[in-house]
Formats: sequence, structure tokens, C-alpha cells
Amino acid sequence: MPTKLHELPLEMVRNRPELVPELLRTVFNVDVPEESPATLTSESYADTNPAELRCDATVLLGEPDAPTLGVVVESQLRVKEAKSYSWPAYLASLRLRRKCPVLLLVICPDQATARGCAVPIDMGHPGWVLKPLTLSPEGVPPVTDEATARRLPELAVLSAVAHQEGPRAETVLNSLAIALGALPEDTRQLYHEHVAPQLSEVARKLLEESMRKTGLPTLEDYANKYKAEGEAVGLAKGEAIGQAKGEATGEVKGEAKALLLMLGARGVSVSDGVRERIRACKDLDQLERWILRAASVESVEELFD
Repeated sequence: MPTKLHELPLEMVRNRPELVPELLRTVFNVDVPEESPATLTSESYADTNPAELRCDATVLLGEPDAPTLGVVVESQLRVKEAKSYSWPAYLASLRLRRKCPVLLLVICPDQATARGCAVPIDMGHPGWVLKPLTLSPEGVPPVTDEATARRLPELAVLSAVAHQEGPRAETVLNSLAIALGALPEDTRQLYHEHVAPQLSEVARKLLEESMRKTGLPTLEDYANKYKAEGEAVGLAKGEAIGQAKGEATGEVKGEAKALLLMLGARGVSVSDGVRERIRACKDLDQLERWILRAASVESVEELFD
């Protein structure tokens, strides 16, 4: 089952395909014209075998009907030998269908994974070697200007993780706040929840200060909002179907959401399994105890201890 860490980079590409040519230009020095439009296209390739080839995302540059370049984008959390066979197939299928040059861009969570995925794939034919272009946060250029942050908010998100420390940290985090402000609320919250656990405590505080200065809600604000909404829904349902039952139903949902946001605001990493465990909990007293613990724990293990 895909995890949030796997899906978020792909969500960014799907939300803003032009992120891909920007990364190719700035990180890998690929000559991609800036005026070329970027279009998200099908991620499935028909094969002569009944099994279907499905990459994570595909972006076409230029006109969709006559592209100048096709890019297969993969999100890879760890090195897998099987990818040395499927990646060339993705590229060959895309090249055959679109009749254009193709590239492979692999987004990784850290340098070690990026190095492992960058190992050249020898196809056996003389001179035919595929060298994947791999990217980890450390390779993303710092976003320090407002125009770029507004134009490519996803690049600012990746940049903040990579450059949260050092002389440009404050400028990079201010750019992230500007970038988040340029997004719809649901996307803003999604990206904010993704980036917060990857920031140091100092960086999170700088980001929260920047967001408050620009009038944007922080994760703590969202936590308080959902807690209040849960209580309100509970009371409303209580009037209709019995206060005790209605209040419990609404409050449980609000407390669970508030707990997850509080953990995110404090930078505590939450796996998909833990997220489901919290959402599945129907014991209001237990959720309230977890919320109190969430103010001081450093890991979810401590939360459940």
C-alpha cells in the first residue's frame, strides 16, 4: 500500500507538472526550454503481456499531441532490484507511444536511496546503458524569492526540507510561508502536514512565525479548529439523537484530527498505520490523554507507551 511519504512527491507533480522541467533544468542541467508547456498524461502502458505496466507519473513537455520530451517520474523510498527491469520498459513504452525522447526522474527521500537508485542499468546491448536521474532533498536548489515561491510552491516545499539550516534558512522558510499562502486551503494543509515533521524545532518555529505574520493558519490553529468543530458537531447531533451519543461521535472525530495535527506541528513522524489507529479510536478519554502527551513526546512510541 503506497504511503504518504511515497505519494506526496507524486501529488506535487500531479498538481503542478511544470515542477518536473524546473527540476530537470536546475538540478540536472537538462536543456529544457522554459516556454515549453508541461502536461500530465497517462501513467499506464499497454503491454503484449496481460500484466499492465504502470509508472508513478508521466509528464509531457511541449504540445501533448506532438511532445518534444517525455518524463517518467517515480517516487522511490528504497532501492529495488526489480526497478532495473521495469524502468527501461516504462521509457521504451513511452517513447514508442509518443515518438519523442524520454527521461527517467526518480524522487527519493534521502541521498543514500538516491545513490542506490542512480546505479546505471546495463541493458546488455553495446553502449545501451540507462542512467536514472535521481533526486533527494539535498539536491533541490534553495527557493529564496517570492516570485518563484508563488509560481512553484511545490519547489519551495522541497527546498525548505533541504535548506532549513544555514545562512539562508530564514529566507527559505519565509519563501515556504509565501508558497503555502498561494495554495488552496486543502492543498496548503496537506503540504504543511507533510513538511512539518521533516523540519527541526527551530525551523518549525520560524515557519510558524512567518505564517502568522502573513495571516495564515498554523497546524496548531487547525488542531484547535477541528477540536472546536468536533465539539460543535457533537452538540448538534446530541440535540437530534441524544446528546451523549451525538457529542461523543463528533468529539471523537475532532479530537482525532486535532491529535494528528498537533503531532505534525511538533514534527513527530506519523506512519499511515499510526494515523489509522488514531482515527479508529472511539474512546474519547483515551484520545484526550494522547493529546496531553502529544505536547511533550518525541515519537509516537512514547505517545502510546
